[in-house]
Amino acid sequence: MEDGISSFWGPVTSTVECCEKNYVYSSYVAEFFNTISNIPGIVLALIGLINALRQHFEKRFSVLHLSNMTLAIGSMLYHATLHSVQQQSDETPMVWELLLYLYILYSPDWHYRSTMPAFLFLYGAVFAVVHALFHLGISFKLHYVLLCLLCIPRMYKYYIYTSDLHAKQLAKLYLVTVILGCLCWLCDRVFCTKISSWYFNPQGHALWHVFVGFGSYFANTFLMFCRAQQLRWDPKIAHFLGFLPYVKIQKPKTQ
Repeated sequence: MEDGISSFWGPVTSTVECCEKNYVYSSYVAEFFNTISNIPGIVLALIGLINALRQHFEKRFSVLHLSNMTLAIGSMLYHATLHSVQQQSDETPMVWELLLYLYILYSPDWHYRSTMPAFLFLYGAVFAVVHALFHLGISFKLHYVLLCLLCIPRMYKYYIYTSDLHAKQLAKLYLVTVILGCLCWLCDRVFCTKISSWYFNPQGHALWHVFVGFGSYFANTFLMFCRAQQLRWDPKIAHFLGFLPYVKIQKPKTQ
């Protein structure tokens, strides 16, 4: 904590802290850059939600964008307070979001439509209770990585079966942003002692938030394109303000 600035939220109780000095700019925000860096993710998720609602995509995509928004808001609360209770509002939605990705990725080929959402909902509820009671540490990270790995095979299948070059570009952008985000996160964790002695802190964890916010948007847009193809909605990749990609569809008149 910086001299002369006291904490509005009380002592830090979270089990994980990032390489950013606490309460430097305000007594109301513990980690300033790690807090505000979630804003791009919220804005992008809002844009995706508006597009999904405006074009009447399946509700799963509206829920997905809302999930991205919830996760970013939970992350803001956690980094602003560094309280263990708020840590749950950051980490638990991370798992729920991946369960939703698993549903979107695998449900089109799942013959028993009611079993998958029921199982994933129950799994997410049980995890939330267990994590709240036992405050999972390294096991949470391993569990999260495992869920990510389960998404990769189907994401790759969608990529190789998509012929549209602009849609493929979205998948590549997703991969690049996630890799860059992970590198920033890793450097922030591993080299924190050295970074703390620098005059300028590159704020690796904050950059992780920004890259993941864009990566989630690219992934969601790619999945919306693939799903629209499955439903024969004649999807195309358009660009908002000339640079932000989104899916534009043309449903058959019978729908």
